[in-house]
Amino acid sequence: MTDKKTVTINDTTLRDGEQSAGVAFSLEEKVAIARGLDAIGVTELEAGIPAMGEEERESIRALVQAGLHARLMVWCRMRSEDIAQCANLGVDLADLSIPVSHQQLRHKLGRSPEWALAEIRTQVRRALELGLEVCVGCEDASRADPEFLWRVAEEAQAAGARRLRFADTLGIMEPFGLRERIADLRAITDLEIEMHAHDDLGLATANTLAAVLGGATHLNTTVHGLGERAGNAALEEVAFALEQVHNYQTGVDLSAIQAVSGLVAAASGRPVPWHKCLLGEGAFTHEAGIHVDGLLKDLRNYQGVDPARVGQTHRVVLGKHSGSRAVREAYAKLNLALDQAQSEQILSRLRRFVTSTKRAPESADLMRFYHELYGMTQEVSGWH
Repeated sequence: MTDKKTVTINDTTLRDGEQSAGVAFSLEEKVAIARGLDAIGVTELEAGIPAMGEEERESIRALVQAGLHARLMVWCRMRSEDIAQCANLGVDLADLSIPVSHQQLRHKLGRSPEWALAEIRTQVRRALELGLEVCVGCEDASRADPEFLWRVAEEAQAAGARRLRFADTLGIMEPFGLRERIADLRAITDLEIEMHAHDDLGLATANTLAAVLGGATHLNTTVHGLGERAGNAALEEVAFALEQVHNYQTGVDLSAIQAVSGLVAAASGRPVPWHKCLLGEGAFTHEAGIHVDGLLKDLRNYQGVDPARVGQTHRVVLGKHSGSRAVREAYAKLNLALDQAQSEQILSRLRRFVTSTKRAPESADLMRFYHELYGMTQEVSGWH
């Protein structure tokens, strides 16, 4: 097996994640989330937006003082007044964001491409003078003219920036085209390249993986994919897929992610969806008879992902698609041995139950089915 390659996660749950409509973290929640991310090995965190005001700057200072191992980045517009607010916070990096597409330069700022290049030359140096390392954030890079984006990279590198952020601001890219765009950038610049993907087409994780294959060195993520509109690339999806599919190492210990997942769900007021891959309650829940039978024989029959790697376990529930073997296993945990005929009778009763109630039966329900069919009761023990 070849040595694993490395890529750096720059998690932006505290910045772009909090920009999700209706989400607002308290100072205590921000510090707890940052510590949680730090504890599982995320090495860079985007901590906030200094220009939002003194309260935001105080929260950033609190993160600096929290004793984290992770390096901290702040986000600001590429404007002198915004950059000035980044001074004396104690952070390591600043992302200076500027539109690079014709659409946003002309129709949002009323500016020309040459103006943008001149701003990069001026403002990067201004941030460097404050002692900050600089990432030039290319807003709407996915709609920028590729050759203009190359000029942006060249100006950023000449001005002293260390990193270029390719932002798919509207989430409109697809993996094959994006890999080519990143590879083209990689060929003309020595800058670190950071991918910032949005999930408007459901492709944020795929696009982030494609960016790595094209030569990206840093990746923006959020826990659960939290973020504006449809969200960002999910930390758990990106880190897991990079390791399992592409043999990349991020340093993130996903076996301990459940704690930070719970923190983010509670602080954001956005529960983890039942069917969310890797972290949802349903991600490793099985009902279909053929799957359950296969799992009981050998987990590898229906295990493409080991749930232990994300702090989960397989869970079998009874439902409309269950088979008689799963029914016998469930009743065995209640200290009741069913024969084939009994398991099929109870399965018929169970299917009517789940169709009408829209939920899986609990232990008390199973005992009631048994009593209704056979007129017997027995102490319930051990099955959930």
